[in-house]
Amino acid sequence: MSRMPATLEGQLVVAISSRALFDFEEENRVFEAADDRAYMQLQLARLEQPARPGVAFSLVHKLLGFNGGGPPRVEVVILSRNDPVSGLRVFRSAQHYGLAVQRGVFTRGQPPWRYLRPLKANLFLSANEADVREALAAGVPAARVLPESARAGASHPDEVRIAFDGDAVLFSDEAERVYQSQGLPAFQRHESERADMPLAPGPFKPLLEALHRLQREPAPGGPRLRTALVTARSAPAHERAIRTLMQWQVDVDEALFLGGLPKGAFLAEFEPDFFFDDQTGHVENAAPHVPAGHVAHGVSNGG
Repeated sequence: MSRMPATLEGQLVVAISSRALFDFEEENRVFEAADDRAYMQLQLARLEQPARPGVAFSLVHKLLGFNGGGPPRVEVVILSRNDPVSGLRVFRSAQHYGLAVQRGVFTRGQPPWRYLRPLKANLFLSANEADVREALAAGVPAARVLPESARAGASHPDEVRIAFDGDAVLFSDEAERVYQSQGLPAFQRHESERADMPLAPGPFKPLLEALHRLQREPAPGGPRLRTALVTARSAPAHERAIRTLMQWQVDVDEALFLGGLPKGAFLAEFEPDFFFDDQTGHVENAAPHVPAGHVAHGVSNGG
């Protein structure tokens, strides 16, 4: 019997490591203190014990809600340095929580990022910085999750909320380079003079566009999507950011121009399921309040 080959064409594809989806920090300490054999034995011993939700659990759970009633629009794939035996517990835990996760790649310590290309992934979330950097270098939006981050709140069960930094995340780091080399007045001047000139895309533009497509065609009875730009920019440098999004024909629902104020308290009010930023200081400020990930891209990260 012939069978049509499966395809992920047209879907939002999220690749995620087991430590980003589930809380495997206790098991990871065993791995770091001993070897992968002890880790495998522990995972197998806990096969019937569902892992606790991890940093990106809420994001994945809600995004999968777009698949109700119609062809699937979101695909979540486990992409993990775990071994295949430990992968049993990952799938068993997903099943326990009702997560429709069918596909997984387990590489037993080898870098898994190379499988992002055949998956055509729109996002990769991992606790491994080297894998995230490799993914970004390959052109895939990627972030290193902070496992110690706060978990998403329960105030918006029917809404996927995602917050992005601007420079070096949605946009290129062109303006950030001016700020770091010449200071704030030069940065404000640079951006005012170029207010009508769209910024070049940053690594997360493709994800924002994919989310925008989901937002335009909501699933019947499924979740809504709400996005926010949360940036250290302030007037007059706000204009170039807004005009760039207009030129891309992509909307964000909220824009916070904070002029260098700490972002954590503002993110606590927005309550995103995930926040992406290129600067470790902003990510660490956000992590006590919301799920957060570091985008190791651009001048702030040695790029």
